Amino acid sequence: MKLAADANVLLSALIGGQAMRVLRHPAIGEILTTEATLAEVQEYAGQLARKRRLDVDLALLAAATLPVTTVPRAVYASSMAEARKRIGRRDPDDVELLALAIQLKLPVWSNDNDFGETGVVWHTTAWLLAALEAK
Repeated sequence: MKLAADANVLLSALIGGQAMRVLRHPAIGEILTTEATLAEVQEYAGQLARKRRLDVDLALLAAATLPVTTVPRAVYASSMAEARKRIGRRDPDDVELLALAIQLKLPVWSNDNDFGETGVVWHTTAWLLAALEAK
């Protein structure tokens, strides 16, 4: 299974949340994300580490080594306008990830309800864990 991952699930994985179980599951073939999403993860990794009293340098290293494939914007640029129509007003930060999902016909993995009415398949971490463990 391939997924387009949002920043919130990747940040959860960094701090040892349930999202790490999804990342490590053998049924997950590839996790894709955008450069903008990965930049957001890197931006908030240090803040999250300080808040959780974790080593900031280790959190930043973990962010840099997440097992995700970063897809260049050129790959999904033709879907940006459509994604902007579908989610731009609710959450402009999610436009690129939605464009990636539309372009590559991937489900979005996010705990953000904004993806619920975008016309793409959307899975939360809890849903994915339940589905993966049922197999």
